[in-house]
Amino acid sequence: MATDAHQFGRWQPWGPHEVARFFETVTVPWWIAGGWALDLFLGEQTREHEDIDVQFLRRDQQAIRSVFGDWDVQAVHEGSSPTWPFRTWEQGVPLSEGVHDIWCRPTPASPWALQLMVADSSDGDWLFRRDARIQRPLTSIGGRSADGIPYIAPEIQLLYKAKGRRPKDEMDFERVAPSLDRARRLWLRQALEMTLPGHPWLARLAFDS
Repeated sequence: MATDAHQFGRWQPWGPHEVARFFETVTVPWWIAGGWALDLFLGEQTREHEDIDVQFLRRDQQAIRSVFGDWDVQAVHEGSSPTWPFRTWEQGVPLSEGVHDIWCRPTPASPWALQLMVADSSDGDWLFRRDARIQRPLTSIGGRSADGIPYIAPEIQLLYKAKGRRPKDEMDFERVAPSLDRARRLWLRQALEMTLPGHPWLARLAFDS
């Protein structure tokens, strides 16, 4: 387990199995997200991961918060000080609508263990937070690894990654794109055409009609 320096404190991220054990009593849906979601889809770890993301639905926030008990749980607030953009998320306190990112560690002196990503939903559909025209039934936004760990569908995770196009995002796309079936490729292509027209990944997602 790597320990990485960060301006807001060290990271010693959990692995997917540690996360699954931690959430084993949770009765609301959750999914591994980020680069680990793509590795779970592929069935193998393809690179090192400096953190681990867990996505949940805003509607289920109190059920998720209760699992963490007296942990140090810090919500990232837009417009906060760049030197410390966090506000403590106390149990029973609703998250502000603008909060989509939460960092978690057992104590303020501990390394960060995992990052929560908040997703919005409406009438049984998941909403893409950058463009709510893109929706999916909640029953279709994830999969499970061979040992039962839930993860965000790879085409959705690649859509999140498409905007930044960091080197690791480009490498993730190169690794995962060949494993996407026709339906997943079509969904990602249509979502990119809607949100990021002209994106270079579109050419790689083309297929013969």
